[in-house]
Amino acid sequence: MKIPGYTIELEKAVRKINSEEHKKVILQIPEGFKLHVLEFVDYFVKNTSAEIIVSGDPCYGACDIGLREFKDLGADLIVQIGHVPIPSIKDYHIPMIFINAKAEMSVKKVIEKALPSIDFNNIGLVTTAQHGDFLNEAKKILEKNGKDVSIGYGFSRVNFEGQVLGCNFSAATSIKDDVDGFLFIGSGDFHPLGLMLSTGKPVIACDPYTNKVRFKELDDLKDIVLRQRYGAIARSKDAKSFGILIGTKKGQQRMDLAMKIKEQLEKKSKKTYFIVLNHFIPSNIETFRKIDCFVSVACPRIAIDDYMQYKTPIITPVEVDILLGLKDWKEYKFDEIL
Repeated sequence: MKIPGYTIELEKAVRKINSEEHKKVILQIPEGFKLHVLEFVDYFVKNTSAEIIVSGDPCYGACDIGLREFKDLGADLIVQIGHVPIPSIKDYHIPMIFINAKAEMSVKKVIEKALPSIDFNNIGLVTTAQHGDFLNEAKKILEKNGKDVSIGYGFSRVNFEGQVLGCNFSAATSIKDDVDGFLFIGSGDFHPLGLMLSTGKPVIACDPYTNKVRFKELDDLKDIVLRQRYGAIARSKDAKSFGILIGTKKGQQRMDLAMKIKEQLEKKSKKTYFIVLNHFIPSNIETFRKIDCFVSVACPRIAIDDYMQYKTPIITPVEVDILLGLKDWKEYKFDEIL
């Protein structure tokens, strides 16, 4: 099935539904694709005999997998659109199938536009799930123009070589000592920002959708975010109570890390509270208004992306170390789920 800019292989899900005779199917869709939800449902209704139930909750990644509550609805399959599986996650409450949304836009035009801006020779090439099929095309263009290109293999949360997640940049960090900088194919700010903070190398972002090439703006954004993070740590300096935020999504529980942070804080005579959440939004967090500071061991993006939305500071595990004097600000790095 095609939607503007993407090919989505719903046929793959249809074959699974029909061959395994699934009767009740939950459909999980990222926010950006919910505009097309009726088209998706109509397609499944036309091509299967299954009852289709749309999950209205946000779906930010492959860690947003089936909830036990879906089982109570009688669902026997979950179809998640727009993501690829996280290989290290094996335990699903309900059978799942991931249907990637593959970008149709060739990267040739934007890569060629970026060439004059690439002032380093050894390039690390990374992208997100939507553009994975274009990595080799980009590599050939760069090599044809005299660049040495490396594509790294990530750790167990990463599905294919060169893929970066919002919570995992291991495909980049695995080759950071072999390259002078990175070229990121995709849209948005978070991934290139995470690349800069996790590798310490310059990043050029190529967006095939807008045909924009960015690098100076990313340096400015990095400076803004680092100032915000320094400010969040400073605001937490006199905090006496800390809420340790634990996610229920796969990989976001990190209880060992939560326990370590609890011990570190209590050694400094701080009061700590464990708070578990599935969806992190200001109205959920600000309910605990008597807590002075929150520490997120859930998705690393919570503290960074939504910084301005929260009245109470939310800091990351490495920022706790800096706050307590266990690490220096110069040792700042991006929080990842590895």
